[in-house]
Amino acid sequence: MGRVKVGIIGSGFEADIHAESFRIMPDEAEVVAVASPTPGHAERLAKRYDIPRAFTDYRDMLEEHDIEMITVTAPNSLHAGMCIDAAKAGKHVVCEKPLCMTLEEADAMIDTCRRQGVLLMYAEELFFTPKYVKAKQMADEGAFGKIYLVKQAEKHFGPHAPWFWDVNRSGGGVFMDMGCHGIAFCYWFLGRPGIKSVYCQMATHVHADKTEGEDDSVCIIEFDNDAVGMVENSWARRGGMEDRIEVYGEGGCTYADLHMGNALPTFSEYGYGYAVEKAPTTRGWTYPVFEELWNYGFPQEMHHFARCVRGKDNPQATGEDGRVAMEALCAGYHSAATGAKTLFPYHPQGVKKPIDLWRVPKNRG
Repeated sequence: MGRVKVGIIGSGFEADIHAESFRIMPDEAEVVAVASPTPGHAERLAKRYDIPRAFTDYRDMLEEHDIEMITVTAPNSLHAGMCIDAAKAGKHVVCEKPLCMTLEEADAMIDTCRRQGVLLMYAEELFFTPKYVKAKQMADEGAFGKIYLVKQAEKHFGPHAPWFWDVNRSGGGVFMDMGCHGIAFCYWFLGRPGIKSVYCQMATHVHADKTEGEDDSVCIIEFDNDAVGMVENSWARRGGMEDRIEVYGEGGCTYADLHMGNALPTFSEYGYGYAVEKAPTTRGWTYPVFEELWNYGFPQEMHHFARCVRGKDNPQATGEDGRVAMEALCAGYHSAATGAKTLFPYHPQGVKKPIDLWRVPKNRG
């Protein structure tokens, strides 16, 4: 019953975050293996974090009997298959957002993990972001009275890996990539009420040469408790990362900017190594952050998931949460196509990826 032994599927940006997060908070878990099909990638990540085992096929890693928990950081189109394989191998699963590509996949993932007796945990770090957790604590204590509006925005100039631009691998554009954060955040912040409707507008303003997906979106969610969630996302915003929330109640309000309160306003003629995720340059005025992963909530998230494996905590972010976000994503793409609210429950049939509800793929005429 020592530290939970973890295997990471993937070796890119998010896999690096997972490995570093476990290293920051090492008392509950240790990464013992990493798998990536790209030659040399798993070995490089393993060397960087002193991970003892590296594999080119994640299925070989699943055969390692000591591994108890798998984290999935692969492209979205691979999430369902990898999570189901891990569950059938008896491993607890942490799946990066969004959960998968379709509601049928989400149901299969949830059902398989339940039948296999393993946890399916949804890697939504906004449930663990210190500033946002504090805002929710104040709201739950009644600081703002009855909440009527929650807003979450995440914007930058584009994703960190080429596969995000490919809608067949990602399932959509910026709404699929980051809208899932805001949807889950509003749902969680308000106490997981039912959703009544989703209204969404989206367009491709800047990156039409790279993707069939949208690079800017605005989504409005109506909840059963009469509160409204507003989710703004962009891959078209220049100037680096923006991540913020606003909460409004009949008795007060609060605002949180994830980066500006943890940054050092800096001017440099020459530039320097690193400022913040997605920052395009470090010349001129920049806002380098400190303890970036901690301020995002990644180490706390992975620490919590490891404690869940040991039965010390109950999962705060589950496959069911991921499914709610998936249903809202599908509804948002449908709304953007029709120009009207999409009412809940919403379960489209025969859809391979959410963006198909908005824009007919070229290969389908």
